Amino acid sequence: MNAKSSRGLRARIRKLLHLEDVSPFVRRMIVGVIGGTILLIGVAMIVLPGPAVVVIPIGLAMLATEFVWARRWLRKARKLFKKGKNTVSDFVKKK
Repeated sequence: MNAKSSRGLRARIRKLLHLEDVSPFVRRMIVGVIGGTILLIGVAMIVLPGPAVVVIPIGLAMLATEFVWARRWLRKARKLFKKGKNTVSDFVKKK
């Protein structure tokens, strides 16, 4: 996903949630609390039963709409996922 399309996605999410009507500080707080909660639930699912592999990227994606550090982590997570997918695919092809 390039920078232009990610900005468009962020704008659509903000419009959908009516976040463009609030101040940037309040918007960051709302996104931080909700995204952080989802991320923490995903981290807890690493040791508890649940789909942590699905929930953690959702939390990061939500946080990435407002925070640069979350965008970086999300990018790294995507690369790691693709690498794992390719490794599993190569392993299956060998059998």
